[in-house]
Amino acid sequence: MDLTLDELRELIVRPTLQQLGCHSCASENLLVALAYRHQRYGDHAKHPGIYPIDAALHVRLWDKYLAFHPELASRIRGLASQREFLNNPHPELTLNLRYATAVAWAAYLAFPAATARRSSQQTVLKKSSSQSASADSAVV
Repeated sequence: MDLTLDELRELIVRPTLQQLGCHSCASENLLVALAYRHQRYGDHAKHPGIYPIDAALHVRLWDKYLAFHPELASRIRGLASQREFLNNPHPELTLNLRYATAVAWAAYLAFPAATARRSSQQTVLKKSSSQSASADSAVV
């Protein structure tokens, strides 16, 4: 299923941030840009979801940040599927776009410098091999 950036913003990012109580234009723009950059320049073998989050970062985020922010953790956990999450939480990052968006936002809150650095490194490394495309017609 392909989503345009506007669809991603309106159907996934905005409602997720509103549910988390963290909505702002800046947070919305950050997550849409992060998804766009990952779609365009990211390592999809390592990070198959719409955001550059792997299992190690997922675990680190829950253990080092969300464990100490129970209200946010509860809201994010509420976005995950009920049974499968307990058995294997990592597929949620690929299959559940609202959960993945909430985790991406929490990762930014927990590690803002690392998020920006990783995103810009991906862009620099892959930019030379990509072709220009209009952001308005981009598909995530």
